Amino acid sequence: MRNPLSKQITEIKPSGIRKFFDIVSEMKDAISLGVGEPDFDTPWRIREEGIYSLERGRTFYTSNAGLMDLKEEISKYLERKIGVKYDPKKECVVTVGGSEAIDIAFRAMLDPGDEVLIPQPCYVSYDPCAKLAGGVPVAIPLKNENEFKLTKEELEAAITPKTKILVMPFPNNPTGAIMTREELEPIAETVKEHDLYVLSDEIYSELTYKGTHTSIASLPGMRERTLVINGFSKSFAMTGWRLGYVCGPELILEQMLKIHQFAIMCAPTNSQYAAVEALKNCEAEVDRMRESYNQRRRYLVSEFKRMNIPCFEPYGAFYVFPCIKEFGMTSDEFATRFLQEEKVATVPGTAFGDSGEGFLRISYAYSLEDLKVALGRFESFITKLRS
Repeated sequence: MRNPLSKQITEIKPSGIRKFFDIVSEMKDAISLGVGEPDFDTPWRIREEGIYSLERGRTFYTSNAGLMDLKEEISKYLERKIGVKYDPKKECVVTVGGSEAIDIAFRAMLDPGDEVLIPQPCYVSYDPCAKLAGGVPVAIPLKNENEFKLTKEELEAAITPKTKILVMPFPNNPTGAIMTREELEPIAETVKEHDLYVLSDEIYSELTYKGTHTSIASLPGMRERTLVINGFSKSFAMTGWRLGYVCGPELILEQMLKIHQFAIMCAPTNSQYAAVEALKNCEAEVDRMRESYNQRRRYLVSEFKRMNIPCFEPYGAFYVFPCIKEFGMTSDEFATRFLQEEKVATVPGTAFGDSGEGFLRISYAYSLEDLKVALGRFESFITKLRS
């Protein structure tokens, strides 16, 4: 029989995150610190609006680009939060999670051979989505000594005549790194100098613990060459609602909408109504969740310091990225043994790119009680390794 599979898709590796999640789901008394999902329930006001939308029979398609009420609220939200205003009619598309926005952005912008610069470690979808769109992903390895922030020198060294898009994944998954306005400015100047476009993934923008989040789109001359991708999964604890959005230049959004029309039609209707409520009335709930994450973040950083495990202080998202190089194992070997011997699941840093070797991603989107138990097991494990 003829091979029914595409060579392109069979050469793409499955997500390195799911491997440990699948194992721990069948392991009794195990603790998982591997999945990047809020442990909070979706705020009641949001759930209630979703329920009411169903009760009122709002179960039909919306327009392809999304409810106008929602796009207007997104525009107001971004103007309030990052200081950039978008036309809700022409510069905003509501997507099925931020992940769909990443996918259709690459498909709308890339021709075969176009290069996409991807600072790593980073979210697992950028590389395969770029490949599926015919692009060539080019990793920019970030350094622990720079707190995994992109520098102008690293960016310039990676640019070639084929470079078209720079991914800016900050606040970062898996490292928790953020970039301030002062750190973004030289990046923006380099982007303009080389006539590049930026895909700015800001899904963790609300989870910033030092100052306020700065979008590269807010810098002079960057609005017209930046796609801002965000959503409701992390900040509003709405992972299962599958709702995101992208805002940017009409020229690009018009083509992204065509792909969205043919592949998706529209995002879930009741999720869109619920998201309107989220943006209008749930900022206080987001503040409370952020403060809880911040408490857990400080606890983990303090504990790793006490255990003499190198771990720079992350100021974004809900992950820490401790270094385990002293133990002479690969990240995968360390995470596998830790799970088998202590029943705690973490994610090896290499799941997020080769530059993650020697590190673990540990999520603190879990209760403080679970984190304390897991850190106790971690200390027991490394004590045995050190003895």
